[in-house]
Amino acid sequence: MANLKDLRIRIDSVKSTQKITSAMKMVAAAKLRRAQESAEASRPYADRMERMLGSLAVAVSGRSGAPKLLAGTGRDDVHLIIVATADRGLCGAFNSSIVREARRLIAERQEAGHQIKILCVGRKGRDQLRRQFGEQIVDTIEDIAKPRVEYGTAGDIAGRVIEMFAAGEFDVCTIVYARFKSAMTQFVTAQQLVPFAIEEDDDAEAGGTENSLGLGGAIYEFEPDEEEILAELLPRNLAVQIFRSLLENQASEHGARMTAMDSATRNAGDMIKSLTLIYNRTRQAAITGELIEIISAKEAM
Repeated sequence: MANLKDLRIRIDSVKSTQKITSAMKMVAAAKLRRAQESAEASRPYADRMERMLGSLAVAVSGRSGAPKLLAGTGRDDVHLIIVATADRGLCGAFNSSIVREARRLIAERQEAGHQIKILCVGRKGRDQLRRQFGEQIVDTIEDIAKPRVEYGTAGDIAGRVIEMFAAGEFDVCTIVYARFKSAMTQFVTAQQLVPFAIEEDDDAEAGGTENSLGLGGAIYEFEPDEEEILAELLPRNLAVQIFRSLLENQASEHGARMTAMDSATRNAGDMIKSLTLIYNRTRQAAITGELIEIISAKEAM
C-alpha cells in the first residue's frame, strides 16, 4: 500500500490535471460556438451550388465539350483520397474515426485494383497513416485552422487538387471528413469531389416536373452556354465543398474535444474522491497503529 506522502503527491497531481482539462473544456466550448455557426452557415450555399451544378450537368454530361472536372478522365485507375483531420489530439475518437474510414476506403479501392494517393490535411491523419501507407502520402497540409479556417486556404487546396488532376496524377478524388451534428455526435463522411458526382433527381424519377433549380418543366436557354458556365463554376464548387468540409471538421473537432475534456474532468473528480478515501483510511490506520504502540508501551512499564 502506498504511504501518505505518495498519496498526497498523487492527489495533487490529479487535481492539477483536473484544472487543465476543465480549462480545455471551457476553451473548446467557446471555440465550438463560433465554429458551429460557421459550419451551419456554409451548408445552404454549398448544398444549393451542388444542386444547381447537378441540374446543369445533367444536360451537359455525355457531350464531347463537357468540362473535364465533370466528364473525368475516362478512367478509374488512380484515386486521390483527401484525409481531413486535426493538427492536435485530446479530442476523443475524432481523428481515429476519420482515419478508420479512410483505411476502409483505401482497402476497398485497393481490392478493386485501383492505385491510391493520399493528401493529408492535418498532422494527426498523417501520423496514423504513414506507417501503413507512407509511400502513398503525396503531401501534408498543416495549420489550416490558425487562427481560423478561411476560404483562401480551401481555395489553395482546391487549386492543388486541380493542378494534380490537370497533370493526370489521379482520376477520382474523394475527401473524408467529419460532418458536425452536435457536440457529442459527428458523422464521418466520404464525399467525391472529382469528377463532379451527378445525383439522381428523385422528383424526375417519380415523374415530377420540377427540377432541382426550381425551374419547373420549362426549357431554358443559357447565355453563355452550359459548358462555359460549368467550366467557370466547377472549380469554384470544388473550393466551396472543401471549405464546407474543413468548417464541418473544425466544429466536429471542438465538439469532440469539449466532450472528451468534460469526461476527463469528471473522471479526475472521481479519482480524487477515491484517492482521498484511501488517504484518510491509510492515515487513520497509521494513527490507530501509533496509539496502540503508545498504549502497549504504557502498559509494559
